[in-house]
Amino acid sequence: MKTISGLSNPTVKYLRSLRDKKHRRREGVFLAEGLRLLTDARESGRLPQMLAMAEGRDPHPLLDTLIAAVEDAGGEVLAMSEAALSKITGKDNPQAVCGVFGEFDTGLDRLDRTAAPLFLAAQALRDPGNLGTMLRTADAVGAGGLVLIDDCADPFSVEAVRASMGAIFTVPLALARWEEFLPWLRGGAGGQLVAASLRDAVDYRGAPYAAPCFLLVGNESRGLPEGYEMACDLRVTIPMLGRADSLNAAVAGAVLAYEALAALR
Repeated sequence: MKTISGLSNPTVKYLRSLRDKKHRRREGVFLAEGLRLLTDARESGRLPQMLAMAEGRDPHPLLDTLIAAVEDAGGEVLAMSEAALSKITGKDNPQAVCGVFGEFDTGLDRLDRTAAPLFLAAQALRDPGNLGTMLRTADAVGAGGLVLIDDCADPFSVEAVRASMGAIFTVPLALARWEEFLPWLRGGAGGQLVAASLRDAVDYRGAPYAAPCFLLVGNESRGLPEGYEMACDLRVTIPMLGRADSLNAAVAGAVLAYEALAALR
């Protein structure tokens, strides 16, 4: 195991640069932090190309298993000083562990519409925390995937990966423009497109959901464009009983997902 302590070390600088989207895209990799998240990745069949941990950190059986798996796969394992690792992760945590993973194929063709009765979709979702939560919800309801439409936050950012609680490794993910997504959905095996909406919408409870059902939520502040809503097969609304006029986008997605799942079973 190689040990690195200097803050100016090229490897430290490289790992730190992966917090920036342009560097991630150039390298085709992303960072994931935390032993639990990296263990979820390993159990899902994904291993980091490079694993970095705090020098002299306490032994842990899950970490030992992870190190052995990375080494067996030909990956690199590094021990770093607390200061060097803190520079990479942005955290003052001597027990930190982080890994470098290759980005996944995010093409629409990666999604199998027969894999599950329910899929989630989000348009122009800008908050990485919301994006990560949508991934986590998709995992919780056994969704066949999450489609990110138009200009969404980067799903491979440290913040989105952390918020996904490991679901980035378990949920098929696709990125597409609306002009790509709609023809793809209407072609082949098809699918029902359901919008979270206020326009001519029915109550989300008891709505006529049909598999494969794609639940679509919009931007946190603007919602879905009218043209997108009109192209949907069904528009549903969640009643607001208090002063708030809407739910957080990720929360709305979770509420709709569990209702649709119950109807589709």
